[in-house]
Amino acid sequence: MFEGQPKGLYALALANTGERFGYYTMLAIFTLFLQAKFGFTAAVTSNIFAGFLALVYFLPVLGGYLADKFGYGKMVTSGIVIMFIGYICLAIPAGNNAVGIAAMIGSLVLIALGTGFFKGNLQVMVGNLYDDPKYAAKRDTAFSIFYMAINVGALFAPTAAEKITTWYLAKSGFIYNGDIPALAHQYLDGSLTGEAMQKFADLAAVQHVAADTTSLTNFANEYIDSLSTSYHLGFAVACISLIVSMLIYVLGRKTFKHADMNAKQAAKGNEQATAVPELSKAETKSRIVALCLVFAVVIFFWMAFHQNGLTLTFFARDYTAASATGLTRIGFDVWNLVLIAIGVYGLFGFFQAKNSKGKVISGIVTIAAFALLVVAYQYMGNGPIEILPQKFQQFNPFFVVALTPVSMAVFSALAKRGKEPSAPRKIGIGMFIAAVGFLIMVVGSLGLPVPDALSTATGDYRVTPNLLISTYLVLTFAELFLSPMGISFVSKVAPPKYKGLMMGGWFAATAVGNYLVSIIGMLWGGLPLWVLWGILVALCLLSALFIFSIMKKLEMVAK
Repeated sequence: MFEGQPKGLYALALANTGERFGYYTMLAIFTLFLQAKFGFTAAVTSNIFAGFLALVYFLPVLGGYLADKFGYGKMVTSGIVIMFIGYICLAIPAGNNAVGIAAMIGSLVLIALGTGFFKGNLQVMVGNLYDDPKYAAKRDTAFSIFYMAINVGALFAPTAAEKITTWYLAKSGFIYNGDIPALAHQYLDGSLTGEAMQKFADLAAVQHVAADTTSLTNFANEYIDSLSTSYHLGFAVACISLIVSMLIYVLGRKTFKHADMNAKQAAKGNEQATAVPELSKAETKSRIVALCLVFAVVIFFWMAFHQNGLTLTFFARDYTAASATGLTRIGFDVWNLVLIAIGVYGLFGFFQAKNSKGKVISGIVTIAAFALLVVAYQYMGNGPIEILPQKFQQFNPFFVVALTPVSMAVFSALAKRGKEPSAPRKIGIGMFIAAVGFLIMVVGSLGLPVPDALSTATGDYRVTPNLLISTYLVLTFAELFLSPMGISFVSKVAPPKYKGLMMGGWFAATAVGNYLVSIIGMLWGGLPLWVLWGILVALCLLSALFIFSIMKKLEMVAK
């Protein structure tokens, strides 16, 4: 898996890990922040969230266009600086009035612009490393490793966000409860009555607040302010992560400097001429058409997948048990997940080791990791542990990190037999798997009250955390089939003089999908939950059928 890879891959991957840690720390709490600080409805939150994600993934088109003219490295460096400014602005507490909203939106634009310059161009440089015939056969593996590195950063992000939230609330004399922010805003605007009013008073009593008007008013304001400030502190983490990312990029530059060259620069300097073949107009057109067809399919994958930051987060907050018991508790401590991942890699190292020394070392690592996991579980005791909704977002990156060697081992075994699916075929399979993931949510949501009825809902309607964990597991399988393979496909098929632009096209398709995320968010309210998830099942199935209908065309250009 890691053998024979150019050193530049690891420098670029680690630079991306740092940036992604900050980004996903921000994203883990973003929708919660919008509703807690500004009191936005699910519909408004959905539109802001989807609009931001759309910009994040659309602006790589601009970044790619500029990189094809001025160079990839310049755009990456500029992107880090612009993102840093955006995160600083977002981390500074502002009011929840029009000025505060404007400042928040301005910060998001800067973050999206910086990401647009950084994200796609870093991946183009990874692809350029494998234009060398020496490494060409390792392209798919390289992008799987690169994608895994992204998710290492994302794995720790929810825990960082959670720790900051609980620490600051405790400092202010509060404990977290996901029901309080919405009820507090409704209380302050005078719309809270009846059973909802009683529910707010009961929740305030748990926080040792009296039920009189003055006490409840002060509590509502103070809780909103404290929770909002904790989220601002979470955004500040991204600033630190970007500094780390920049240091890695600068210090490791000598290992990938040769990959920081677009077609224009190579032609001007007469360097790597053999690595930049000239295609005919017909070949260029057929490749661009094939890529655009793939882009059309992935729109609907990202529309479904990025519900993890929106409606699946709503589901975690409103419908999922706020505590975990038994073995389920293991998954809510990030260090336990790290031990599991180390154990998995040790196990694969044992079977892939070429000598007895390697097998012994891998065996010791595996045994030690799982032994420590047993000790950690015993140390947790027998009681339940509390869960914040953003904590569920650590499962997707964990599964990516842990399952990457599994998927690569399977693909490697199939390749040796000459039966490995092509990149386009893997994308189609990924769409089918994504449909299965949301089918789990359909079944698990049957009989649950609609979101609009939650303020007056009684009884135990919350489901086990294992429902969401299972969904994230299946969606991760889909992601491993689709995302790294899709990026690899673009890197391989894109005409050399349009590499930056075509990688930007991949992200533009992702942008459209992310904007469409808001459709499900806007429907969140009066519709049964199983209907919402069913829409996503249908879209994923139709997309899979479409890509298989054009498979011959796609596989022809991928040869």
